[in-house]
Amino acid sequence: MERNHTMMQFFEWHIKPEGTHWNQLKEAAPQLKEIGIDSLWIPPVTKGKSAEDVGYAVYDLYDLGEFNQKGAIRTKYGTKQELADAVAACHNLGIKMIADIVMNHKAGADDTEVFKVVEVNPQDRTKEISEPFEIEGWTKFTFPGRRDKYSSFKWNFEHFIGIDYDAKQDKSGIYRIVGENKTWSDKVDDQFGNYDFLMFADIDYNHPDVREEMIHWGKWLANTLHCNGYRLDAIKHINYDFIKSFVEEVRVDLGKNFYMVAEYWNRNLSDCQQVLEDVDYTIDLFDVPLHYKLHEASIAGADFDLTTIFNETLVSTNPTHAVTFVDNHDTQPNQSLESWVDDWFKQIAYALILLRKDGFPCVFYGDYFGIGGENPIEGKKEAIDPLVYARYHKAYGEQDDYFDNANLIGWVRRGVKEVERSGCAVLISNSGGGEKRMFVGKERAGEVWVDVTGTRDEELTIEEDGFASFPVNGGSVSVWAQQHE
Repeated sequence: MERNHTMMQFFEWHIKPEGTHWNQLKEAAPQLKEIGIDSLWIPPVTKGKSAEDVGYAVYDLYDLGEFNQKGAIRTKYGTKQELADAVAACHNLGIKMIADIVMNHKAGADDTEVFKVVEVNPQDRTKEISEPFEIEGWTKFTFPGRRDKYSSFKWNFEHFIGIDYDAKQDKSGIYRIVGENKTWSDKVDDQFGNYDFLMFADIDYNHPDVREEMIHWGKWLANTLHCNGYRLDAIKHINYDFIKSFVEEVRVDLGKNFYMVAEYWNRNLSDCQQVLEDVDYTIDLFDVPLHYKLHEASIAGADFDLTTIFNETLVSTNPTHAVTFVDNHDTQPNQSLESWVDDWFKQIAYALILLRKDGFPCVFYGDYFGIGGENPIEGKKEAIDPLVYARYHKAYGEQDDYFDNANLIGWVRRGVKEVERSGCAVLISNSGGGEKRMFVGKERAGEVWVDVTGTRDEELTIEEDGFASFPVNGGSVSVWAQQHE
């Protein structure tokens, strides 16, 4: 039988030193494989507007650290060759590679152009607040350093729908470009009236040449990088019809198992479900509603009713399309979507995503290895490792929930014959310590179980009737399982 799969997001916002990340990935891969990580989501591999850009201010989609553009040959993470070596090393270990792709906007243009726009209200982009007027915008992308290698496509203002800076007046705003068929897409999130525009030069997916070029690039990148899937950035701002076409077209080339997960940052479950429907369930989504539940639970402490932790989450309603996560590069402190799960709750949160039967869990690099920058945060490898281990070796079989106490919940995974010594009992408290009598199976009578987290050091013997009373410390998680020989 197939073992449980676990993804890791292999980056955070403050990775230092610059240019060594692909080499670090290559070195870390054997250790990650050993603990049970078998998919890695890597940061954008394409050249950003500077060599230090995290990758989301994308400049040239065909430059993977190969051309002397924007101040360096390498990207923030290294050269194209170092990237290829890292991917090959991971593939040799059976680790799948998921590449982050940014298709909403372009940044760091090579030149300006003069064209007509209307300014719109930032709080309601459907409302125009000016007559059409001329602007000087950074919209000309010619990629002189690449010299047409891989693609001769040149971008100009006709390929964009909006921009946020007028160089003529040195003024920022949100400007919709005027022209035939130039309207915000109606197949996007409706925050701010219409959330087509996010930042920089916003790509116009009503333009047939743009659609053709981006699908060509999507196929080129997957074939060049030899990756196993994509993480689609910021799809709430991209025409959902294009997303659907992109996924279908790329899979024609790469096969139906080419994996796609999208970031649709919306805590409203029904909106997430609507997007899945709009794209015909061809992709997975990160479970943003669950992230906010974990964050809320970590802030509220004993006031949070743990029996409701999975209410109104994607993993509860659409389990086969949910990628569960605790935190990521955007939710880490001082970032745009800061909603950092509090320290005391972090191990509990990882137990909630790693040890249940539903969802495809993703471990965050910043939680595991730590976060850099001006306010560094230490990694929680010691807290997460036992849970990833338990996911790989123990968390199999039927799941029985004991969600009967607001401050003390538990569940049992019964185990399967195919995975020796599998099965576990998980107990979580957000208040004082306690215990819960749970059934693990009559056939287990006499087995000795231990807490694989190491939080509790006693041993428990399963009783004749297949029950045991499993304890947990206050504000903690314990994962009880049969000891490995």
